[in-house]
Amino acid sequence: MENRVEQLRKERGLSQEEFAKKLRVSRQTVSSIETGKYNPSLELAFAIAGFFGQRIEEIFLYEGGETNEKG
Repeated sequence: MENRVEQLRKERGLSQEEFAKKLRVSRQTVSSIETGKYNPSLELAFAIAGFFGQRIEEIFLYEGGETNEKG
């Protein structure tokens, strides 16, 4: 899953440390999310989306394979 967290954070002029404090997570968590090494919990994804005033799907871009839809 790709995301736009780093881009949005930099547009706001925030360091990873500053952004992490606002989200109440570690700087390492922010770094791992930005590099795609860690996918945030749903709760954290909502917090990130709310901070930037966007929907989750505008920030976190899923380019996966199969879905569970029957058709």
